[in-house]
Amino acid sequence: MSKICVKNVTKRFDDKLVLDNVSFEIKAGDIFGLIGPNGAGKSTLINIMTGLLKANNGEVEIGGYSISKDPLKAKALIGLIPQELALMEPLSAYDNLEYFGAFYGLGGKLLKEKIKEALEITGLSDKKNEKVKKFSGGMKRRLNLAVAIMHEPKVLIMDEPTVGVDPQSRNYIFEFIKKINKENNTTIIYTSHYMEEVEQLCNNIFILDLGKEVASGSKATIKSMASVHGTIKLTLEDSNEEILLKLKELPGVKDCFINEDKINIFVDNLKFDLEELLGLLAKENKKIKSFNVEEASLEEVFLSLTGKKLRD
Repeated sequence: MSKICVKNVTKRFDDKLVLDNVSFEIKAGDIFGLIGPNGAGKSTLINIMTGLLKANNGEVEIGGYSISKDPLKAKALIGLIPQELALMEPLSAYDNLEYFGAFYGLGGKLLKEKIKEALEITGLSDKKNEKVKKFSGGMKRRLNLAVAIMHEPKVLIMDEPTVGVDPQSRNYIFEFIKKINKENNTTIIYTSHYMEEVEQLCNNIFILDLGKEVASGSKATIKSMASVHGTIKLTLEDSNEEILLKLKELPGVKDCFINEDKINIFVDNLKFDLEELLGLLAKENKKIKSFNVEEASLEEVFLSLTGKKLRD
């Protein structure tokens, strides 16, 4: 069982409140997105969940074990892929895995089997004897991942695992996540500043900002909380700031901007009337070249809920 419970976690650094009574549950086998802008408190929360920091108040349970009261049993269930690479660069990939595998209590034939599996699943088998210092950023990320999975953790925490990686390594990481989640029922906590990754991978999401919960639940639940419900992408023969200002005044329009040659209009479906938009364009003698209505993306919903872009 790899259920995770975060209960009323509060953390202060001197007089600064970094986490304010944060609570959520992650069911076993979930791919759970923990997102928020810089300074939201994500890294502090992960450090508390892994036992690297102590909370001022509250508790974290991993698979039924308290991280503060029974840390060895709780930590044995966790694999951590930190944001900063944790590798011995003068050593080969194989030697790195052998070195870190010993910390998991692996040895002998079992350690060799786990190293082989980890190299295969991360696509590094043919690079096992190369020095890590010669690896690309993406290959180092994949090796960092291999280190974290040798002991077959029930819970895998991935903190910004695709920062600086090439497209091939990014695809390896995505396929790896889907594979171990499906085959091993591994519970995965995934943080990223790339909302499209979260939307593609995660089933449930917790949005943190300034140390507090902004929203949590399934993607559909979170989208229903936001005042942005859809996006209209419109191309006119003649777009300018004047028409943008008039579009923004329409009932139900939450925001409006030009991206390249397209006008993006974020709308609240409950208040927005498409006929009013078309009537305004006709009145202003604006000819429509293209017109698309799309469901709001998580990035747009995040902006609506927090007033910030994820990578601010």
